[in-house]
Amino acid sequence: MNQSLAKQCVAEFIGTFALCFVGIFAIHHDPGLLGVALAHGLTIAVMASAFGAISGGQFNPAVSVALFVAGKMDALRAGAYIITQLVAATAAGFLIIAMMGNVCTKDPVVDETMRVMSKGIVAAGTPDLGAGVTQFQGIVMEAVLTFFLVVVIFGTAVDSRAPKLGGLAIGLTVTLDILAGGPISGAAMNPARTFGPALASGHWNNHIVYWIGPLIGGALAGLIYGRFLIKESK
Repeated sequence: MNQSLAKQCVAEFIGTFALCFVGIFAIHHDPGLLGVALAHGLTIAVMASAFGAISGGQFNPAVSVALFVAGKMDALRAGAYIITQLVAATAAGFLIIAMMGNVCTKDPVVDETMRVMSKGIVAAGTPDLGAGVTQFQGIVMEAVLTFFLVVVIFGTAVDSRAPKLGGLAIGLTVTLDILAGGPISGAAMNPARTFGPALASGHWNNHIVYWIGPLIGGALAGLIYGRFLIKESK
């Protein structure tokens, strides 16, 4: 890995880690749908602004796939980003478990109870379908929400004509997507946001939804904006 790519991956690690760490704890504190939406949206807004100049502030395999499909990233960099994002999300999940369950009372019952509770915090912070929602409905919702997110990323960060908004528009899109889709699919829009906590906690419910939906939505946005709208405007 060359030095430039290494720096980009460090930026992707920090941003993705922050998204999962803040997101899981926000859900645990139960501030309501608006609070959860703002926690995720604000994290993306500030991290994308902080690291946009280094890595593009993607923090999401669906975004990396979209940029690859659009011809804006080569396979090596896209693959390195995706691996980094998945590792960062997993690290956030395991750190929360260690933080909240790392007690040593010398009472095995108490220690095991704390460990189970800490895993429960991460499991509860792992996106899942709402009551009565089918996997098909979840996939469609995730695809649509991710499409909106990636279109905004192209329109405000990738397109050379983009207004200089930093990560604000992207963070606001995450917020509005969660307000619309949170009760339906969890509004992950991001395979890493689901994979990392799932691996740490063992909560794999409906996991396939959070790969199929976001990757379809991201790839479609990459094709439409990256391969058509940008080129048509030249």
